[in-house]
This record gives sequence, C-alpha cells and structure tokens, in this order.
Amino acid sequence: MSGGLLVAGTTSDAGKSVVTAGICRWLVRQGVKVAPFKAQNMSLNSFVTREGAEIGRAQAMQAQACRVEPTALMNPVLLKPGSERSSQVVLMGKPVGELSARGYHGGRQEQLLGTVLDCLAELRGTYDAVICEGAGSPAEINLRRTDIVNMGIARNARLPVLVVGDIDRGGVFASFFGTVALLSPEDQALVAGFLVNKFRGDVSLLEPGLDMLHGLTGRHTYGVLPFRHGLGIDEEDGLRVSLRGTVRESTVAPPVGEDVLRVAVCAVPLMSNFTDVDALAAEPGVVVRFVDRPEELADADLVVIPGTRGTVRALEWLRERGLADALVRRAAEGRPVLGICGGLQILGEHIEDDVESRAGQVDGLGVLPVRVRFAREKTLTRPVGEALGEHVEGYEIHHGIAEVAGGEPFLDGCRVGAVWGTHWHGSLESDGFRRAFLREVAAAAGRRFVPSADTSFAALREEQLDRLGDLIEEHADTDALLRLIESGAPQGLPFIPPGAPA
Repeated sequence: MSGGLLVAGTTSDAGKSVVTAGICRWLVRQGVKVAPFKAQNMSLNSFVTREGAEIGRAQAMQAQACRVEPTALMNPVLLKPGSERSSQVVLMGKPVGELSARGYHGGRQEQLLGTVLDCLAELRGTYDAVICEGAGSPAEINLRRTDIVNMGIARNARLPVLVVGDIDRGGVFASFFGTVALLSPEDQALVAGFLVNKFRGDVSLLEPGLDMLHGLTGRHTYGVLPFRHGLGIDEEDGLRVSLRGTVRESTVAPPVGEDVLRVAVCAVPLMSNFTDVDALAAEPGVVVRFVDRPEELADADLVVIPGTRGTVRALEWLRERGLADALVRRAAEGRPVLGICGGLQILGEHIEDDVESRAGQVDGLGVLPVRVRFAREKTLTRPVGEALGEHVEGYEIHHGIAEVAGGEPFLDGCRVGAVWGTHWHGSLESDGFRRAFLREVAAAAGRRFVPSADTSFAALREEQLDRLGDLIEEHADTDALLRLIESGAPQGLPFIPPGAPA
C-alpha cells in the first residue's frame, strides 16, 4: 500500500485536525504504517521535535496518533502570527524571517512548493499512507493561485480530497456544495466526497439531505461523526476562539481531597502553547478558566501567565487592564503565580527587546529577579531535569534569554515565595512533578486539595486518541475510506458549475 489523502474543511475549525488524527489512529490499529502531514500551518501552538525543529502541535499530536516520532517533514512550513498583518515564517523547523501576509502570498509561498512536495514525497516513500491536513477552506478563491496546502498540494501530489463540515454551526449542505462549486474542473476531479462532523441527534433525519447532496454533486458522504465533548486536543490556535469565560474541559472525577483548586489563565494577546494548562485540567478537582479582568483573579488559587508571541505587547495588555497590578499584589501576598516562557519574561525585572517587538528597554513586573534579552536566534530544545524532587521533561521555544540573579532554582528559571517562572513548556505533563507542584500551590493557597495519585497525562492522551480512532471506525464508511486512500479519487466525478472564477 502506498496511499494518501487530503482532509480539507469547509471552514477553519471544522475539525480537520481531529479527523486527521482519528483516521491516523484507525489506520495504525489496522496495521498500516502511517504518517501525518500539513504543508503549511498557521498556529501559535507549536512543539519541538527531538532533532530541535519547531512544528505545529497539531502535527505532533497526529504523529502520536500514528505512534511515530514527529519530524519537521510533517509540517515543513509553520506561520506564527506576530500581529494582525505579519507572521514569523518557520521553514523545516527553523525561523527564516518575518513576512506580511501580502509578502507571503505575493510570491514567497509559491517558492516553498518544491520544499513541501519534497517532504511529502519523502514521507510517502517511507510510510504506507500519509494523511494530509488542509488549512482553512480549499475554496479560498483569492488565494488559490499561490496555494500549497489545499488543492495546490492535492493537484501536484494527485491526492484524493475529503471535505469535512461542522454541522453544529449550521449550513453544512450549502457549505459542502459551495466548496465544490467554487473549484476548477481539475480541482473538483479530486474532491471525492464529504464527512459530516459534530452531529447531534438521529442520523436517519439527516440521511435524506445526504441523498440529495449526492444527487447534486455525485459525491459520497463517507461518514457522520457524532458530537463528542473533549476532543479538541492540541487546537491549532486560540486566536479564533473568544476566551472570555472559556473553561478548559476537565475530567468528571470528583476531587480527591476536600477542596477543588481554581486556576485562572491570563488570556494574553498572541497567546502561545496555551495547551500547557491541559495537564492541569486533567487533574480531578482542578478547574481551569481563561480570564481577562483583575477581579477574576480574586478567587483563583493559582494564576498562570502563559507563553505569548508578543511578550511586550502582552505586558502592555496586562497593565492596561489592571491585571499587572493584581499580579504584583498576589506575589506580595504570597499567593501562587506561574509564568511560562513569555510569562516568565513578564514577571522579570527588565526586558531588552530589539527582535520581537523592537521596543528596546522595557520594565517587567519586577516580581522575579530575572533580566531578559531577546536574541535573534531562537532557542529550540527538549530539556530534561529535576524540580521539586521529581523528574521533569519539557521543550523550549523562545527568543528571550533569561539571566537569573536570585531566588531558588526552578527548571531554567527561578522561584521566589509562591511565584514560579520557567521557559519550559510541557513540564506539567510530567505526572510526578505536576502533583508535587499542585501540592505546593494548595499549601500556599490554604486549600485542602490533594492531587490524584494515579492520573497519567500520557495515558489520558492515548485514551483521547483512541476515542478519535473509535469515531472513525464506528461512524465512517471505513471500507470506502480505505479504497480512497489506496486508489485515489473515483473516476468520472461530475463537474459542478460555476467552478472557479477566471
């Protein structure tokens, strides 16, 4: 078998990432050697591979679904937004510059097509199947000429395309039909069919619509996936989600001790790797919410300042909203605060930034004895160490270099009282360390909270990936899906007018 598939979507956030992961997990359980691929990813949630390459966290999660080690080949182009108009371009895991959207789509993107196709070809030569994820919609008619992630990659690699639609949003039939009808005849010939995502209710009520869709398009619907809570693992981006009042989904298990532990995460601009708090939300009795007002910190037992692609901008935002003063007061009162990556930098005394914001000399909150200088070269490592008497693993993605001038050592940062700061993402996924840290937080907060002795974040992640595989196995036409992956799009698919504009 040497097959492939492109999972496209009618919109952003239609469920492409989790559907791709589900197909990958289903295939690997059938004994297929499979790998994920996303040619171009726009995300502030990234990961560092063992060879020190930065890729999207979604592709790292999909690699885990495939039970293979993630590599830069699986996400050759990563765009990390730094403002509304520009992004850092990460090529083969290393940053190569900052470009405006116009500059990227005006020529740079087309230049990357060869690299993208080479990566895909290498994966296809190594694995039995490669399941590719698109970006946004394949019917972005203004961007089709320079597209290297949707129909551009499908056409060049002759990949069949499965279009995913989120029925929970409404309008899924119009979205399916319109997506096909806005593509050129050559692109339409590769669109094999559809997959309905997040359906609630009786499928028999949907079937007449699926029959009508088949009559209109000549294309098969490969499955109807039911709505399931808690499957949005390693989302690509928090920018599209209104975090006002959002609560990370937690386990249904009651707390082990007498109290719950309330965690407030500051929803800073350009928030990156907010998935760091998923491991906290996995603990029974830990409630995690995102906040943007100082009064919301009042009942929090722990406040987390997460990573950000714009440290100076996030610091200004905290000051404008009164959160900075609230954080300084918390620290003075001995109430727990954790800064991760950009959060560590914000908690420090001084920031010298001529790289990210080009703001020059900026005062931090002065809570930790740390001075930060931004270097042009990005630190991309997978550190291993010990903290609170426990083994810890993590990964680092930052331009800021921290000079620690006091406090107790804490990973690569420091601790002063009940305030901790580190550049290490993912450290809370280390179970023993997470429990030790939560015990410290509970003691400082005066809570009778006890972390579970047997919560394994890795095991919970595996269970989640298996749930995705189960969704595909139980609710998709897997025989037809396997034929599609092995043999490509069916011949003779009808053209749906009007097609792409000239």
